[in-house]
Amino acid sequence: MAEEPLLNARELKEDKTWDLTLRPRTLADYIGQQQVKDNLAIFLQAARQREEPIEHVLIYGPPGLGKTTLAHIIAREMAINIRVTSGTAITKSGDLAALLTNLQEGDILFIDEIHRLPKIIEEVLYPAMEDFVLDIILGKGPAAQVVRLNLPRFTIIGATTRYNLLSAPLRERFGVTYRLDFYRKEDIAEIIQRSARLLSLKLDPEAATEISKRSRATPRVANRILKRVRDFSQVKGDGGKITVGQVKSALELLAVDHMGLEELDRKVLRSIVEKFGGGPVGLNTISAIVQEDAGTIEEVYEPYLMQMGFLARTSRGRVVTERGYEHLGVTPPSDLGNKLL
Repeated sequence: MAEEPLLNARELKEDKTWDLTLRPRTLADYIGQQQVKDNLAIFLQAARQREEPIEHVLIYGPPGLGKTTLAHIIAREMAINIRVTSGTAITKSGDLAALLTNLQEGDILFIDEIHRLPKIIEEVLYPAMEDFVLDIILGKGPAAQVVRLNLPRFTIIGATTRYNLLSAPLRERFGVTYRLDFYRKEDIAEIIQRSARLLSLKLDPEAATEISKRSRATPRVANRILKRVRDFSQVKGDGGKITVGQVKSALELLAVDHMGLEELDRKVLRSIVEKFGGGPVGLNTISAIVQEDAGTIEEVYEPYLMQMGFLARTSRGRVVTERGYEHLGVTPPSDLGNKLL
């Protein structure tokens, strides 16, 4: 089985235990996303003062930025229970009914990747979110009857990497929506230092800064790199502090460059430049050439390449920008400006 890319921001099996150790438990411990934190703190305090369950919350943004962490922090700050599921796990109305009828007053149901909910499940979820009732159909055909069950007041927290795939009726039923953006390098460096302390690692500040430069502005990736650097330091180091030199050596072995791009990122850029003159080219074509799922390219790799200014989306397809050419060490074509229109 091929090894998962180091910088893939999607949660891997190895991340689960790791994230539980390092995940912040309160808003005070949560680093970065300051505007979201400030708004969320007021939202939660107001709900506590009214002694009411919080409104339904939607959190969206690229993978690895802390959507699941924020959901657990909300539950902890409100001192209520949280049940966790995903859009792919709820395939039948009965699955949703089982989850909702087991909730207590004020509980949170966290649905990760909520955009993957089947449309038939969404239809059942609407009255549950609005009126806290669940309509169950008994029997079939003309003899079928609808039984309405009253539900306790609960909160849905939905998380998604694909906000555009949520239907408008579902989006409208969330009272509060938060967007998580890529982190500043300073915040990532602080997260790395915090993780190192929790893991009893000695880490030079310069080493934390170097990791932050290559972490794709994503905490999950930063912590994963820290783990790899820890392994390298343990084998190749002297048992002292992890130095910036050890970080550079470890990431050189892992083929992660100074801008946080790994081989697949560079392969995407090179394929567009070498085979299609820099673009424009369609996503499915890129997927076929680099032999990676189109959804993974769009959700995991493209956002960072666009954030760094290496890739642009146009109405005709993907185009490598002047910065992308510069990163590859290739001279851009004279008609690049027309391609970006």
